[in-house]
Amino acid sequence: MEKNNKKILNAWTFYDWANSVYPLVISSAIFPVYYTAVTTVKDPTTGAIINDNVEVFGSVFKNTVISNYVLALSFLIICITSPLLSGIADSRGNKKKFMRFFCYLGATGCAGLYFLTNDAETLTWGLGAIFLASLGFWSSIVFYNSFLPDIAEAEEMDKISAKGYSMGYIGSSTMLILCLVFIQVISKQIGLSTGEATRLCFLGVAIWWIGFAQIFFARVPEVSRKHSGDSIFKGFHELKKVWDQLKHNRSIKVYLSSFWFYSMGVQTVMLVAAYFGAKFLNMKADKLLPIILIIQFVGIAGSYFFSWVSKKRGNKFSLLITLIVWVFICIGAWIDAEYKSEEGFFVLAFFVGAVMGGIQSMSRSTYSKLIPEDTVDTASFFSFYDITEKFAMVIGLFIFAYVEQHSPERGMQNSVLALVVFFAIGFVLLLRLNDPRLKPMNKLS
Repeated sequence: MEKNNKKILNAWTFYDWANSVYPLVISSAIFPVYYTAVTTVKDPTTGAIINDNVEVFGSVFKNTVISNYVLALSFLIICITSPLLSGIADSRGNKKKFMRFFCYLGATGCAGLYFLTNDAETLTWGLGAIFLASLGFWSSIVFYNSFLPDIAEAEEMDKISAKGYSMGYIGSSTMLILCLVFIQVISKQIGLSTGEATRLCFLGVAIWWIGFAQIFFARVPEVSRKHSGDSIFKGFHELKKVWDQLKHNRSIKVYLSSFWFYSMGVQTVMLVAAYFGAKFLNMKADKLLPIILIIQFVGIAGSYFFSWVSKKRGNKFSLLITLIVWVFICIGAWIDAEYKSEEGFFVLAFFVGAVMGGIQSMSRSTYSKLIPEDTVDTASFFSFYDITEKFAMVIGLFIFAYVEQHSPERGMQNSVLALVVFFAIGFVLLLRLNDPRLKPMNKLS
């Protein structure tokens, strides 16, 4: 495949535009607020929570605890299936087919959320839909990320990775604005309830995701590598080769160790932030959703800012700065929860946006740089990257949910504070990473 082809690079970034509506509209904004509303009983006068427990298969959980457990289960399944599927895709040379399947699966899950109402009988259906949406989104990302070293030279990876996240922020923000206008303005003019309008937005997310993904599928060529023999065993063979390389590659081992710990914190914060505001701080949707929207635009600037920092000081320095900020964000969230300050939540949200895009884009491009240059099985390499992240998310979400379930007084407040440990360990491990490929480009020989 021709590298640094502008048309291909632009088409690659459009999948970020297409699929980012899931992590924003579904994971971070509208769905958490909607889900909290339909599964929580509040005092009509004070707004205080009377009951936030739900029953699933005969067991009682806090509503946010069971949703986090469902997400953790989806990530656990991804950890198991991703290596096999990535190995098969590399062996057959059909990464796009797998990516398309999971794209459509995730979008179908988003559409399925339309059937979740305040009727307790629909709760299981809704949790199943969010499970499929998560499984489809995160599985498709494995194959999407693996195209980066195939289409871009090392000196372009930081820039293209940052552009992809920026496209995602712009696209998802555009969709969120459309949803907010539809829910708060248009729905009232055509006689729809807020709940009905919200559920229609879930259908809109599915259409957006599938529709704009066609730009990637049409313009980014497949990295074709046909092999003879059984593709399943070829897949395992490819994985074994990757593992053999990883055992002797200190840089990747150190980096993935650090990435594993700090991803427990980063991804958990991103998945539970809206629940924290809606449930623990009791913020109304008209205040919470605009804040989440602002985070996206701050994230655009953050992606390019840390790409610029990386160019001047290197990837390692850029990532270390973001981890320091994440530690202070978690400590600040614990303090803010003591006073239940909406203003404090706004300040924290600004800093989350500033480092959210930076740490994601820098993590992806850093790993791309550390992959051996002669590597052809990039999907298998990125499956290890993805497994590391998803296994971290399983542990992060489980610990967060467990602490909340067993902390009746402070719940999420104590859970947030526990995340500081993950960021701190990731910071210490990253200090041990020394690789010339991560130095500023102007200092490379």
